[in-house]
Amino acid sequence: MLPRLSVSMTAAPLLELPQVLKVLQNAGVEMLHFDIEDGVFVPGITLGMKIIEELRLYSPLKFDVHLMVANPEAYIPALVGIGVERISVHWEACRYPLRTLGMIRAGGALAGLAFNPATALPQLEYCLPVLDFVDVLSTEPALQQSRFIPQALEKLAAGRRRYAGTPLEWEMDGGIEDDNFRSALQAGADVLVIGRAVFRGGTPEENLKRFLQPTP
Repeated sequence: MLPRLSVSMTAAPLLELPQVLKVLQNAGVEMLHFDIEDGVFVPGITLGMKIIEELRLYSPLKFDVHLMVANPEAYIPALVGIGVERISVHWEACRYPLRTLGMIRAGGALAGLAFNPATALPQLEYCLPVLDFVDVLSTEPALQQSRFIPQALEKLAAGRRRYAGTPLEWEMDGGIEDDNFRSALQAGADVLVIGRAVFRGGTPEENLKRFLQPTP
């Protein structure tokens, strides 16, 4: 079985995005990952709604949107309105997770909760009726070129064990490279968010071949 990849568009060359989408589709990538940042919840500001709306016209791949914002509910109606398939919101930014996740589900998208590296996984049982996946961040989102945090592997593995028998999917997000992606899969990640390793050096086609190898 091939690893399921969600390729981060934040790391892609912005002036070549339409061409990049075709390359990723032809390579067998399942999802495109978009970080939306507001400069409040995290210091940076990356891709906005307008770019995501435009790119939706160019690609049949699933859109996996990670809301790194202080008020995620303000973005959800527009995202589901353009047919985004997966939306994750930060536990740290959700005062009422059931309501926020329910908004995503009601719009027809899969609903996810994202957790910063410093945040321990809480009791999620009460969220399970409206929760489809968990996004475990493995880098500090406030830092550029930040390194993979290996403790995230056990965090994901512990969550996977705790909620075994549920349909929850587990996503690992941040710093995925040649030297750690197999460890992330072994820890139980269903989806790997990968960015810099795809677009740094060589071509995206060549780089993706290293990650799109059958797993045992």
